Amino acid sequence: MAKKILIIEDDKFLRKVIDKKLSKEGYLVIEAVDGEKGLKAVKDKKPDLVLLDLVLPEMDGFEVLDKMKKDPSLSNIPVIILSNLGEVKDIEKGLKMGAKDYLIKAHFTLGEIIERIEAVFFKKEIKK
Repeated sequence: MAKKILIIEDDKFLRKVIDKKLSKEGYLVIEAVDGEKGLKAVKDKKPDLVLLDLVLPEMDGFEVLDKMKKDPSLSNIPVIILSNLGEVKDIEKGLKMGAKDYLIKAHFTLGEIIERIEAVFFKKEIKK
């Protein structure tokens, strides 16, 4: 059974590029364009992992993460933040709130994003 990954990202081009790469790798991909739709998709679809942008319309990624971690039925779903917010305070906040990883969009290739996802799924070490 393919693992389901929810991409919560308002940038259509980036969302489609990541979707295509994940689908090619054998993952089932669900997309949401804003925080509210993303949180609803998490509740309805129960993905195996969420790729979460932080700067989103309707509800920001920190709020989505907070609501997920406070809901016992969602709190075990791993979240990888994928954001342009690269300040240490944002990274620390995201990880402290329970994200498994924090990737700055400009610093990672699609292949590296896949590696990080697989590290979460398969508890692999990440090559730095």
